[in-house]
Amino acid sequence: MPAAIIAVIPARLTSSRLPRKVLRDICGRPMLAYIYEAAQSAGIFSQVIIASDSEEVLGLCRRQGWDHRLTSQDHRSGTERVHEVACAVKADIYVNIQGDEPLATAQHLTALVAPFARAADVQVATLKTPCPEHDVANPNAVKVVTDLSGRALYFSRSTVPHDRDKMAAVRYFKHLGFYAYTRNALDLFCSLPESELERSERLEQLRFLENGVAIQVEETPLDTVGVDTEEDLDRVEEILRSRALP
Repeated sequence: MPAAIIAVIPARLTSSRLPRKVLRDICGRPMLAYIYEAAQSAGIFSQVIIASDSEEVLGLCRRQGWDHRLTSQDHRSGTERVHEVACAVKADIYVNIQGDEPLATAQHLTALVAPFARAADVQVATLKTPCPEHDVANPNAVKVVTDLSGRALYFSRSTVPHDRDKMAAVRYFKHLGFYAYTRNALDLFCSLPESELERSERLEQLRFLENGVAIQVEETPLDTVGVDTEEDLDRVEEILRSRALP
């Protein structure tokens, strides 16, 4: 395992689809609390840092005693926010845990960094899970196709691979938006312009693939629900309430 792994939780307060979502209440607690505590419980990070451009978010962090950093308002993505932290805090691996993933678990994060322990040449890692049937044709659920060694071939909002002959034997995998990177990979990503495929699919990880950077994809049986809408928020609350039942 690398000597130093830092978790960064980008927590932007503005959101076009669900404003203030990182502070939204879920079962009586702000969404960020679930994510921060999942990262702390993993036991693999030397630091867990919430990175935000909002004084309101940072105020919550101060009240809760969570490690935090004020970052620029100019970032276009969570990856750029993670990169700003990486420029100030030295580590071997930086883990990006998005601030809208309240169902993140320690198991997700442990699986995410596992590829770096297996191979010295891994620069970027992410997660996949078997795609639920209702998400196979859902453009909001990103699908990923990998080679036999687990390296990503492509990510798409479309249904890939295409089952042309209706064999019903195709396995679909849903991409989970957790990332781990080396500092060199982060530097490269932020130095490159937005790629054509990235622009078309609105999937920033395609910038790596289009520029020849391999992404190792670890499989997990644990799905999550990224929160982008009120419906997502309600679904997450229902899941967490059901888990709390005796």
